[in-house]
Amino acid sequence: MANILVNVEKGIEIAAEDCLKWLGKAHGAVNAAPGVIAALATLISATEKPLLDISGVAANPLNIPLDVQTAVDLKAVWPDVKAFLSSFGVKF
Repeated sequence: MANILVNVEKGIEIAAEDCLKWLGKAHGAVNAAPGVIAALATLISATEKPLLDISGVAANPLNIPLDVQTAVDLKAVWPDVKAFLSSFGVKF
């Protein structure tokens, strides 16, 4: 019985550590530069329509239409976006 309680306690401790790590990263996301958040929102909104038509994606590569100004704006903040995503473990 004691071993079961020790194992449960250890599981709770590990889960609490994981929660704290996740909350730390979430805090970083909230405090990220507004340009990074705007760039990610732009990319997500641009991929929504092509992804909704999954039959088109299956037949053709994913094509995300961006106007010139949006592309220039994304290029300007791209190093910040990469640094932000790297903090979550995304590798480029």
